[in-house]
Amino acid sequence: MSFLIILLALTLITAPAYANPACAVCTVAVGASLEIARQLGVDDSVVGVWAGAFLTLVGYWAIVYFEKKNWHFWGRNILLMVLSLSTIAFVYVGEMHYQPKVLMCVLYLDPFLFSFLIGALAFVLSSKLYQWMKARNGGHAHFPFEKVVLPVVVLGIISTYFYYYPICQPTNDLLAGF
Repeated sequence: MSFLIILLALTLITAPAYANPACAVCTVAVGASLEIARQLGVDDSVVGVWAGAFLTLVGYWAIVYFEKKNWHFWGRNILLMVLSLSTIAFVYVGEMHYQPKVLMCVLYLDPFLFSFLIGALAFVLSSKLYQWMKARNGGHAHFPFEKVVLPVVVLGIISTYFYYYPICQPTNDLLAGF
């Protein structure tokens, strides 16, 4: 139930997609690299950050496609984003098992799912930050490819943090009996 509440909250903060949220080549490259990273042994919490950003990007592309086809209906953007983000369930069906743990003494979620939600939220917020920075600069980017660099840097920082400070630390032997 908490997953659905978090997913709903995440989709409510998404605004209508801006034109061309990212290039199609970048979207395909990120999607292909996720499985390669898992095969190379990269921690699932790091892969989850990028998977969350990737599926958010797919949701944005779906919104842009529906806008291009002039398909409008009530709740369209939220529905497309929920459908896009909920496809992460296929990972749990085919590749992983849902193993919830207590995270930050508050949440009871699977670490991959938690990092997935953090990655989706980080992508949305970094995209909004780019739009805000661009508006304050007279409608122009500060440097070429700023729209791409900003989310990649934010996701890279979060991935680095999760790599060096894993979400779930190994249990202490003294606490294992509790």
